[in-house]
Amino acid sequence: MRWGGDQEGGGPYIFRRDDNPAQVTGFEVDLARLLAGRVGRPFEFVQCNWDSLLPSLRRGDIDLALNGCEYTPERAAQCSTSLPYYVYELGLCVGRNRREIASWGALELPPSPRKWRIGVLAASSADQYVTRRFAATCEILRYDGSTEALRLVETGQLDATVQDMLVLRYYLHRTRQFARLVVVDKPAAPGYYVLYGRTTDAVLLDRVNGALQKLFDSGELQLLYERYGIWNAAQQTLPAVWRSWYSQSQEPPRVGDVLTRELPLLARAAGVTLALAMWAMPLAILGGLGLALARLWGASSLGWPNVRRHWGGRCLGAACTAWVELIRGTPLAFQLFAVYFVLPEFQITISAFWSGVFALALNYSAYESEIFRLGLQAVPPGQMEAALALGMSPATAIRRIILPQAVRIVIPATANDFIALFKDTAVCSVIAVEELSKQYSMGAKSTGLFLEMAALASVLYLLMSYPLSRLAAWLERRLRSPQGPAFVAENSDLPKRRGLV
Repeated sequence: MRWGGDQEGGGPYIFRRDDNPAQVTGFEVDLARLLAGRVGRPFEFVQCNWDSLLPSLRRGDIDLALNGCEYTPERAAQCSTSLPYYVYELGLCVGRNRREIASWGALELPPSPRKWRIGVLAASSADQYVTRRFAATCEILRYDGSTEALRLVETGQLDATVQDMLVLRYYLHRTRQFARLVVVDKPAAPGYYVLYGRTTDAVLLDRVNGALQKLFDSGELQLLYERYGIWNAAQQTLPAVWRSWYSQSQEPPRVGDVLTRELPLLARAAGVTLALAMWAMPLAILGGLGLALARLWGASSLGWPNVRRHWGGRCLGAACTAWVELIRGTPLAFQLFAVYFVLPEFQITISAFWSGVFALALNYSAYESEIFRLGLQAVPPGQMEAALALGMSPATAIRRIILPQAVRIVIPATANDFIALFKDTAVCSVIAVEELSKQYSMGAKSTGLFLEMAALASVLYLLMSYPLSRLAAWLERRLRSPQGPAFVAENSDLPKRRGLV
């Protein structure tokens, strides 16, 4: 019996053991072990991404989804659900010295002129609750994990975070990993964790339900929750909830209505994707051009006289080369995390959107520098030699003679990089930038319509990227030029045509 969960979500659900990182522990790991004993079949843990649990279930990779999966009517319409195994509540967490937010009501009175910045787990019940109640007064930032938001509250980048209380109890009181944070006011918006199974496995879910009831009656469920410090008075209401549980009779929402509701959100997110690309690519081109010129300045490969390069130029070129190799040798996601999460440790705080722009521009500038370097070196050295012989300074020769020809060579490759950057904006979803892929992920997880939402998002991506690909193809045809002697002959009178002689 394969049950799926995501150990990246951390405690107290599923996390690696300190004494053996190859194994996982957590209250849901122990719960699966107890259920296996009652059902009479061994359970095997399968690592899945949290947002792909239900698709993995429906395609047969796992038999049960057990990882803090909140009950929603949309998910229940796609899969079978067990009885609730935990009653969760939402808590409001702020910095210990943050006196402006002392209750839920304080979120309705934001500090002028800005809104409160509230972090939540994307597509969770906390996300839905804060959006429904505080959307007018709070800027809601959605993350893929709980600890990211807690860390940002601790560093002051967020004003507060709304999380499940068992997460807050675990990290604030049990592990004391975030000792500078505190929970204010009473918990709100209770809900239920359930196991999800395939609609064809009703017998399995019935056996799981029977096992849950036996575990509660024997006291084993309470002992398990007390071991992780998550037992509270709300769990004593589970038998009453089970007696009135009617989740399987919920009327599923119409697919067309759900997609109509989600389309405006996807369209707005597509605009964010476009804005990221339009800001990042020009910055990447400028940075790449600067790096390429710094690496080649004074070098014979650019047409300078064949003399020994000045030591300052060699040092500058070596430093720029090392920087390019560093950026090209590390993933974009790491650079994004460094900009958004590490820089605040040095008192440099950049918003999520501009962190995404800066990281994309930084990453692509390294690749653009290689493109421009090859383009500059493709210009025949005689062009530079002739310009210098005519008395032009090196800077003027590069600006008036070399760069126009190099740009003509590199434009097609740069246009293709623009299309690649456009799609790489999806990486910005990890720092709560709600671009198109992030909005798809949240919508798919909340509605359960993974295939339909993916098709809708793909159409929007195609509508934005196809014109760019056609533009790149046109530029490649328009600017294609012969190389070698014919190219030199064609441009031999370039200084004269430029009015330089």
